[in-house]
Amino acid sequence: MGQVILLSLTASLNPTLVAATTVMLLLDSPAKLMAGYLLGAYITSITLGLVIIFALPKSSATSTTQHSISPAVDIGLGAVALAVAFVLYTGRAARIRERRRARKEAKGPKEPARWQRELSKGSPRATFIIGALLTLPGASYLAGLHQIHELKYATPVTVLLVVGFNLVMMWLLEVPLVSFLIAPGWTPRAVERAKLWISRHAHMFAVRGATALGALLVVKGIVGLIS
Repeated sequence: MGQVILLSLTASLNPTLVAATTVMLLLDSPAKLMAGYLLGAYITSITLGLVIIFALPKSSATSTTQHSISPAVDIGLGAVALAVAFVLYTGRAARIRERRRARKEAKGPKEPARWQRELSKGSPRATFIIGALLTLPGASYLAGLHQIHELKYATPVTVLLVVGFNLVMMWLLEVPLVSFLIAPGWTPRAVERAKLWISRHAHMFAVRGATALGALLVVKGIVGLIS
């Protein structure tokens, strides 16, 4: 279960979700915009999650295949996470971003993506549609669904786990939305302080999180192969 929670937190660090949240926080009536985006994201993400998880094979005829494939998937995902941690730790990711930024500056200002232009118009209806269209399953989400499937709980519990996974995954929107509703005057200042803190510590947490996730997946995969 701890691995499912960790994967849900990893899935929350979706670049599109981070960008959308940042844009909406800078617009008028951010609470309404985030509510629209969140509702659209919930509908797409939860629906696809339930379809995927209940489409996974459950018959006894596939149990032998799953016994060998699941550890291999865990080891593969763990190796990817460790590789990401290594790249972040060595600073290669920062150097790549700097080179890309230099090339973009040399080409001149780039027109924002269409979804960003629509988001900037400040319509809750537009954010609902954008949230529904852009919230597609990523690698961490699929890995989380795989772990939930492996728990083999009853159908109602599995549904609740998928919903809970999505609730944790969307915390970047949920936390500021609730804060805006409860304390609309204090929240903008808190958001600015949080952005400064994250900019200073994001690299360290990303390295440690990816390392921990990768190590857990690799160990789990090796134990699965041996057992």
